[in-house]
Amino acid sequence: MSTTQNYFGFKDRTYLQKSGLALGAPISSILSEIYLQYLENTKVYDILCNLRVEGYFRYADDVLIVYNENSTNIENILESFNNITPSLHFTIERQKDKKLNFLDLTIERATEKLSFSINRKPTTSDSIIPNDPCHPPEQKNWLQSGTL
Repeated sequence: MSTTQNYFGFKDRTYLQKSGLALGAPISSILSEIYLQYLENTKVYDILCNLRVEGYFRYADDVLIVYNENSTNIENILESFNNITPSLHFTIERQKDKKLNFLDLTIERATEKLSFSINRKPTTSDSIIPNDPCHPPEQKNWLQSGTL
């Protein structure tokens, strides 16, 4: 039911989401996490081993992959990940000036070590989601009461 009745309101109109999980629905994060863990255990693990990936770190839908440029082709990894299932599309953010942003961190690569600093996107507003987002009333009521 939570995957077939995804509707939302925007500017006095109601829309039906035809595929995927409802953004903001309490069950969506749980189902997506279960699905991603399933993929990691059945498909991603083999890709990481076969393509000699040195490190794989995931938080929600953000993934950081550590690899040796001399022995691993990142384009092959990207292609393999995108061939897992048609419903997921992976992209690459490449390091610039030996720096890469991952989550709220900027990771800087030196010769023998990594350094970390806090990263804030230019669009960061530090605001909290208001009580009147464009979600179905059932979801907002559940969030407010904390019960089903």
